[in-house]
Amino acid sequence: MIFQYDIRSKKNLPDFDQSLIWSAILLLSLGLVMVYSASISIAEAGRGTNGNPAHFLARHSAYLAVGLLTGLVAFQVPMRLWQKYSFPLFLLGVALLALVLIPAVGHEVNGSRRWISLWIVNFQPSEFMKLFIVFYVANYTVRKAHHLDSFRKGFLPMLIMVLVVGGLLLLEPDFGAFVVITAIMMAILFLGGMDLKLFAGLIGFLIAALLILIWIEPYRMQRFFGFMDPWDDPFGKGYQLSHALIAFGRGEWLGVGLGGSVEKLFYLPEAHTDFLLAVIAEELGFAGVATVVALFASLVIRAFVIGRHAAARERHFSALAAQGIGVWLGVQAFINMGVNMGVLPTKGLTLPFMSFGGSSIVASCITLAVLMRADWENRQLAKGFPV
Repeated sequence: MIFQYDIRSKKNLPDFDQSLIWSAILLLSLGLVMVYSASISIAEAGRGTNGNPAHFLARHSAYLAVGLLTGLVAFQVPMRLWQKYSFPLFLLGVALLALVLIPAVGHEVNGSRRWISLWIVNFQPSEFMKLFIVFYVANYTVRKAHHLDSFRKGFLPMLIMVLVVGGLLLLEPDFGAFVVITAIMMAILFLGGMDLKLFAGLIGFLIAALLILIWIEPYRMQRFFGFMDPWDDPFGKGYQLSHALIAFGRGEWLGVGLGGSVEKLFYLPEAHTDFLLAVIAEELGFAGVATVVALFASLVIRAFVIGRHAAARERHFSALAAQGIGVWLGVQAFINMGVNMGVLPTKGLTLPFMSFGGSSIVASCITLAVLMRADWENRQLAKGFPV
């Protein structure tokens, strides 16, 4: 049962949202198990793994440990400081996105330059830029609350910001991160009370821009047509999706059993990263996928509840930041799941809290810590304590 509380009551109020914490713990734990299951064969035959089947398990565990420690530090930071330093963090994110594009600095994988090599690991700035955008747009919306119905004072600065960040992401290219960041920005502006006519115009502009971006890039067009009919070219542009759908079909209701996936045996590319849900579907079936969906739904709902409670106490930055985080997690999870199920065109986005990847895991843990901090401050105020 999800614990609900009335912010006017000070009785029997725990310090933390139990539903939020347990949803995150279950996602992180299931992700750890499934990354190991999905990566055993790749690790045994891959380069740089010395044939160790637990290679990716060890690395994912290390990423998780770093993420939890970093999240613990992030939890100590009051929301007012995240608000105060939201613009410097945004500038830091822009600088890192620009740094990625420098050939001597940026690390290229499969034709995309999205990482900065730190020798031991690769750092992906776009994962952290999503959180920086949440802070920046939430703070902007609070500061410009009286100008959100103005094109020049309310809308134009956000449009310029989207063009700058979007341009850097598309040069990598990282179309998926661009879509998620755009969704975060639009949602926060809408929740902050942006004029509906301007908001509708922004949606129209962005939809047109996204369609043009798909049209002018041949590889995006190929992914789009491969998504429409993956069986037309199952060994070419429809390869990933066709094997993901086979994995879903084999899993049926209860799956073939943990470790029993066939598609992860070099048939399904990126089985432990972008297509982890397909392995879950094959090994744990509909029941496993439904559990993952329910856990993400719980996280998103709790984020919006936390935001509502913060808004009720006129903590508008905390409210918009919490709900922006909910939008981020919800949209990214939806896109990843949609890609795995063939509902959306193939796009390289990880499943938050679950997919293999150091930057993704650490960013997810920090995001969770910020959400918990917003909730903790709500609860302390409800008890009559200062924050």
